[in-house]
Amino acid sequence: MLCTAMPPPRSQSGRRRATSHRRDPRPTPPPQPPPPPPPARRPPAPPQPGAPPPPPPPPPGGRRPGTVGGISAELDREFEGARRSRTRGVILGVASLLVVVVLGIGGVVVWQVSSDSTSTSSKPKGAPDQNRMESEAPLATPKKQPYIPAKGTGKFIRPSAGGRVYGHGKLMRYMVEVEGGLRQDPVAFARSVDRILGDRRGWTAAGKWSFKRVDSGPYDFVVQLAAPDTVDKICGSYGMTTEGKVNCSGGKQVVVNLKRWLLLTTYYKGQPDAYHALTINHEVGHRLGFGHATCPGRGRPAPVMQQQIFGMKGCVINGWPFDRRGRYLTGPAVP
Repeated sequence: MLCTAMPPPRSQSGRRRATSHRRDPRPTPPPQPPPPPPPARRPPAPPQPGAPPPPPPPPPGGRRPGTVGGISAELDREFEGARRSRTRGVILGVASLLVVVVLGIGGVVVWQVSSDSTSTSSKPKGAPDQNRMESEAPLATPKKQPYIPAKGTGKFIRPSAGGRVYGHGKLMRYMVEVEGGLRQDPVAFARSVDRILGDRRGWTAAGKWSFKRVDSGPYDFVVQLAAPDTVDKICGSYGMTTEGKVNCSGGKQVVVNLKRWLLLTTYYKGQPDAYHALTINHEVGHRLGFGHATCPGRGRPAPVMQQQIFGMKGCVINGWPFDRRGRYLTGPAVP
């Protein structure tokens, strides 16, 4: 009788049941009890008044963003400190350089002002072009010191005029006045002015102007001899600084400083008539519209419109606008 193997029985779902030759499955571990709940966090204590704010909590993992183990953070701090030190060094260096430059410029300015003070202090400041003034020049030292008061009475004495006309051409009327308290003879001073304006070498030589002294009525200019303080006041009204030492010319006034008239300059030492001619002719020349000129060449007569008080520049002294032949003595114009 043949025996045939029977297939294993199938479950109702159609799957075969497990046979006895398979290993038993591993025993299932007993269930673990659930972990205890985490302890409740205490709320943070409120900050005390005046206390610094608490530091921000560290990011997850105990590292700052963008760092590796805290090393990069240290390097960042070192780099930032170095950058700040370098910036401070640059600022200090620039500041030191500026201080040195300012001190150097200040030294140059002080030296320039001190070296030029004698030649610029007498120049007009903001004065119109028609207002002219001579700069200070060395004074000649006479053997006997003349009487030169710092102040006069402030009142001018005008001597009577004779009515004589000098030269031919456009008539220029002028007056002559002397301040009181100077111990100067107004008549003698007026005659000196008359003699200078009527000289053949004066402004009448060109035949363009004639001069007549008057003591009243309309006039074109007035020649005044005044004390140093009075000169300062008159010239100051025209915006000029004379410092009690020099002459000036402004408006219709030709103001002669008594100190300069008597002490002259070193270039005209011992020649008062020549210096007096230069003073009157130079200032009246400005009233006639002439500007400054300079020396035309070594050994030649200095133009009367040259500021000879600055130096002769190679020329010889001269107080007249024309020579005895009627030739106008001039040189290159000075702006």
